[in-house]
Amino acid sequence: MKISELAGRAGVSAKTVRYYESIGLLPDPGRTASGYREYGDDAVERLTFVRDAQAAGLSLKESGQILDMKDAGHGTCEHTRGLLDRHLVDIDAQIASLEAARAELLALRRRADVLDPADCNDPHRCQVLGEH
Repeated sequence: MKISELAGRAGVSAKTVRYYESIGLLPDPGRTASGYREYGDDAVERLTFVRDAQAAGLSLKESGQILDMKDAGHGTCEHTRGLLDRHLVDIDAQIASLEAARAELLALRRRADVLDPADCNDPHRCQVLGEH
């Protein structure tokens, strides 16, 4: 199949297919006599895997590691579990940071509720964001 059909079947753009080839996620395809790229069904499966891995939060590098292991005939479950665990730790840290930011914003909002706008006379600062 040609690149446009491959891209359509895998749910990515032709530009993405070319990029994945350039970074080694997709092997260089054979070429037709007229120079068009010619892909097999395995390319659809590979691209679909990379797309789904990205949707799950894995990087292209991490997807490539998994594919390289598969290509070498190795199991990938333990490696993938480790990647997912690291991503979960990162997400938990982001959640904690967002919760702290939310708490700070709520405190500022409560402060805004009790301040008198008539008391706001500093031309360089907002009293809501001032020291509290």
